[in-house]
Amino acid sequence: MLKTIQARFISISGNTRSFMDSLVDYAKQQNANDPNLPLFKPVEISDVTDLAEEPDPYFAFVPTYLNGGNGIDNGVKELMTNSLGEYIGYGDNHTKCLGIIGSGNKNFNEQYCLTAKRYAHDYGFPYLNNYELRGNSADVERIYNSMVNRIKAVQDE
Repeated sequence: MLKTIQARFISISGNTRSFMDSLVDYAKQQNANDPNLPLFKPVEISDVTDLAEEPDPYFAFVPTYLNGGNGIDNGVKELMTNSLGEYIGYGDNHTKCLGIIGSGNKNFNEQYCLTAKRYAHDYGFPYLNNYELRGNSADVERIYNSMVNRIKAVQDE
């Protein structure tokens, strides 16, 4: 088992950043109870982040912001999250992504987590999970466990 789960994320409104903080705290608690469980280390990607090759496996977290198109039958114009997509697409970074977790507002129906689903499709890694807005404690637990299970599955391959 990895000692630390690596994550790359983008946060526009602060919701994803807040969720990352909750995951860091939850992982610390889990690791304190069982040192075999990994810690969580998120790194924020933004428009000023230099593109770099990822040395280790990681998970990606992305909210959905669209400006035009409904993402279903008349196209997609992604807004504000492009820098994470460019980072994932740089070099071989997409091959190191163990999976993606999406977030958004469920009021947007079919567009909910559309960016994460598109990245999973475009780059060929799994769409693992989702949470709404800032998430809640049940989301934190569920998503942490889904990342741990994904790491175990990859190690068993």
